[in-house]
Amino acid sequence: MYIVTAKEMYDIDQFSMDRAEMNGSMLMENAGREIAQRLSAMINFEQALCILVGSGNNGGDGFVIARTLLNMGYKVTVLQVVEDKKIVGHAAYHKRLFLKCDGIVKQPNKINDLLEGLDKEDVIVDAMVGIGVDGDLREPLHSLVNQINQLDNLVVSVDIPSGLPADEGVADFTAVQADHTFVIGAMKQSAFIQHTAPSYGKWECISIGFPQAAFKQLEMERKVWTEAAFQRTFPGRSEYDHKGDHGKGLVIGGSSNMPGALGLTTRAALRSGAGLVTAATTDSVIQRIASFCPEATFVTVPEINGHLKYGNDIDYEGFDAVAIGIGMGREDASRPIIRHAATAKIPLIIDGDGLTHLKADLGVLDEREEPVILTPHPGEMAMLLDISVKDVLMRPFHYAKRFATDHGVYVVLKGAFTIITDPNGKQAVNTTGNAGLAKGGSGDVLTGIILAMIMQKQSIFEALCNACFVHGKAADLLIQESHSQHDLLASDVIEGVSLVYRTCL
Repeated sequence: MYIVTAKEMYDIDQFSMDRAEMNGSMLMENAGREIAQRLSAMINFEQALCILVGSGNNGGDGFVIARTLLNMGYKVTVLQVVEDKKIVGHAAYHKRLFLKCDGIVKQPNKINDLLEGLDKEDVIVDAMVGIGVDGDLREPLHSLVNQINQLDNLVVSVDIPSGLPADEGVADFTAVQADHTFVIGAMKQSAFIQHTAPSYGKWECISIGFPQAAFKQLEMERKVWTEAAFQRTFPGRSEYDHKGDHGKGLVIGGSSNMPGALGLTTRAALRSGAGLVTAATTDSVIQRIASFCPEATFVTVPEINGHLKYGNDIDYEGFDAVAIGIGMGREDASRPIIRHAATAKIPLIIDGDGLTHLKADLGVLDEREEPVILTPHPGEMAMLLDISVKDVLMRPFHYAKRFATDHGVYVVLKGAFTIITDPNGKQAVNTTGNAGLAKGGSGDVLTGIILAMIMQKQSIFEALCNACFVHGKAADLLIQESHSQHDLLASDVIEGVSLVYRTCL
């Protein structure tokens, strides 16, 4: 499932018509019929539907939806919100078809006429403005959208809620707040941005026949990581495997006031499939977490005031990957450990306080040949880039890609929609997870799952995508079976990993 900008979607559409010789009216027919079929499963014949159509492809899709539902026996009213002269091309063709099927199109002349009677409709289908919106909506659409958003009707948007930007980075807009959106062809970036995603409501991406070549010619670099992708890429196990086949991981971190973080990462790595895990930390932390991680081994690191102190005591020989920074604290004495870890000739994951230490020494990233994975939340991403958190939240795809390609690293930008980016700029979005993960320790668990995954027989990018999928899916299954979003703990998520494996594999 691809994720596109508005320009990329236009290019895909144009390629399909010009190069693949797909008729535009046919594509519009496919879109409208697919949406009508899905919409019919959500409503009954007693409900009244008002389909609001505008110009362009969005309006044309609306006419097809109206005709299809009318022919199925539904009560359909079409309200055309633009002048006749703006209904052209394929949209005009489908309007004529609708009229020839005894459909009626109302064209109110005044804003009050547009608003009148909307509250008496059971379902409002929004096919007014598509991905081509530029700036805030003009009247009368601005007032119409505000009126729709005050109603209790079921609101379904076609492709994108009217008024919503398709791309990241737009702050000011007025948009329909849909209950459900049927996205056509490919997901739009704004479905995964914190301040625009809620406008979609629940979404479903529908295929209308665009050829794969249309996506490949753009060298598409953004996808949604789905359960099918997890199942396709997650490596199986042989009955002859032994613990060494599934990786020996090292976790470095912990401090006197944050011992649990290291315990969560260590246990999560073991639960997720790592063959062996060693925790390198202070003696006091070992004593406090050893019973929580009885399967782990431990290495003692010198300490000062309860924090790790660099002493060149950590030997990376024999390990397959290392995760560092978890619960480490921000004492200056701990910072050299990050640089020392960067000399290890194995994949390196830097998380938590390790990212803060890294900020003062970003040059170590450019010196490494082995994979580096950074796992920042938006605040840490902003810190690394010297920008505001608001900037990161407005353009997460852009900033994650910029940092990853500039420094040749993998970036796992955590959030409601976690974005995974590889050093070449390829990106995937994970959509599993829920608000129950908004708890201390959730990120530590994810780091442990990542450590286990990158030591299995899959690419680093696939491993990161699968780790994020498992982390979120564990929370989702736990909410369904035994927990709520209020009581879910990070330690619960670790135990939920087994649910994911049993359910999805």
